[in-house]
Amino acid sequence: MVALNDLVAFLDEQLEIAAIPDYPGALNGLQLANAGEVGRIVTAVDASLAVVAAAAAGGPGLLLVHHGMFWQGAQPVRGALYQKLKTAMDAGLAIYAAHLPLDVHPEWGNNICLARAIGMREISPFLDWKGLAVGLRGAWVGTREDLQQRLMQAVGGPVQVSAGGPERIASIGLVTGGAGSEVARVAAAGVDAFVSGEGPHWSFPLAEELGINVFLAGHYATETFGVKALGAELARRFALPWTFVDRPTGL
Repeated sequence: MVALNDLVAFLDEQLEIAAIPDYPGALNGLQLANAGEVGRIVTAVDASLAVVAAAAAGGPGLLLVHHGMFWQGAQPVRGALYQKLKTAMDAGLAIYAAHLPLDVHPEWGNNICLARAIGMREISPFLDWKGLAVGLRGAWVGTREDLQQRLMQAVGGPVQVSAGGPERIASIGLVTGGAGSEVARVAAAGVDAFVSGEGPHWSFPLAEELGINVFLAGHYATETFGVKALGAELARRFALPWTFVDRPTGL
């Protein structure tokens, strides 16, 4: 068993929870405590009721998620939220959330893990949001079809393509999750391709008009990387078993 406070202190420091801006509903950090000890690490993308129920089996642990429990802000503790909290508390399951801090982490982040998986090189921070670079830019050599295939292999699923840019790709802007609406800003940066998870309908015709290739590999699928990488690191550092609860949304 490991003290919950030790795990939280490590995560808070390494992910720079206090310093990195985020949306108010993210509520990054420890969202639910337990009695103080952790015997296992469970990771998942979303702190949904189904995920919490699956993670609760097995005794006291820490559920590490990308999307936490409070995206809707203050709400009555009833229905699914009540069931979620009761299930976790009865099982001794603490819950920790890391949204943008995990997206942008230089070693365990969703962005860097996906960029490495598809072979991006000469990688640098990209796309400012409130003073934070929420994505990565890098060199890449191949065709549109090559990149689509590499992405499909990396995420284990389909990849939608808007073929608005050049057939041969030399540069990529990458932002995991739901950044497809940023297509205009990404195109203005001069890259050949924009890789993200999901975007609005209008982002595809706009990509054609702006002359950029857009690859959407799934919001969920592009954000499984960070929690897995961090779960493995916690397991190694604190000698704890870890698992990943896969609950894909198809989006």
